[in-house]
Amino acid sequence: MHEFAEWLQATSVSVTIQSVAWIIPLLQSIHILMIGVVFVSSLMITLRVVGRVRADEPFGVVWDRFAPWMWGGLVVMAATGLTLIVAEPIREFTALSFWLKMTLLVIGITSILIFGRTLRPEARTSATAEFSAGRKAAAVATVVLWLAIVFLGRAIAYDVEVWGSLSLHA
Repeated sequence: MHEFAEWLQATSVSVTIQSVAWIIPLLQSIHILMIGVVFVSSLMITLRVVGRVRADEPFGVVWDRFAPWMWGGLVVMAATGLTLIVAEPIREFTALSFWLKMTLLVIGITSILIFGRTLRPEARTSATAEFSAGRKAAAVATVVLWLAIVFLGRAIAYDVEVWGSLSLHA
């Protein structure tokens, strides 16, 4: 993997991104904004599942309002994230925080897909439909998962300080 990272970092695309001073800060800013969009959308859906926000509305209305923002944010986040990886592949691929973040992203996106596809039609249309304790716990766990993803994304820059001897840099 290290050889691939070295090759990628030497490509003209990577060198160009690295050499234009404003590209990486701009990409990071957009990436962070999209994390906020995804997190808040996920939080609003979770709060509806546990009955704390918009409990008077059918779940489908809340899902239809926030899911497009979540999916759109994920698409932009993926595009900016991939570009940041191309810009600094050695830093990313040698950070334990990066690999943990990617693992949690796969789990988070999969859980959202499963949740949306396994929902009974009556739960989508009824304002009085209650979610099971398991679904509520899963929704709350998803919010905690996104918080961990945010932490790990920030920890990439401080991987050795965060993980010590566990860091892949060490």
